[in-house]
Amino acid sequence: MRAVVQTVGRASVTVDGEVVGAIENGLLVLLGVTHTDTAQTAQTMARKVHELRILDGERSAADTGAPILVVSQFTLYGDVRKGRRPSWTAAAPAEVAEPLVTAVVDALRERGAKVETGRFRTHMLVESTNVGPQTLLLDL
Repeated sequence: MRAVVQTVGRASVTVDGEVVGAIENGLLVLLGVTHTDTAQTAQTMARKVHELRILDGERSAADTGAPILVVSQFTLYGDVRKGRRPSWTAAAPAEVAEPLVTAVVDALRERGAKVETGRFRTHMLVESTNVGPQTLLLDL
């Protein structure tokens, strides 16, 4: 599982002209799933994101109650080492990825996090205002 985590002043996801998820002063998480990921990987990722100390004062979303916007992003597993056209073979198929993205979201909510999401298998417009900027890559 791979996540790009950014501190944001605001972030939103729009699908077909409708805002389906929006936060202020929190974390934007772009989340990719690969073939070897499991429910345990999802639990670990949720804990890492929730407890990641990248907010003001080296605090976490767990410490501050900052909201988290999770957006599924299979392209995080795009491979462009050969040629110019990305290969997506490392990305898990949608049937595998969707339940694991949901498992991360559910695990975050079980930890008390305020979570918004994008919409799986749709063309999304993701907007964000990065703060810092701070952007981290989490690879599990």
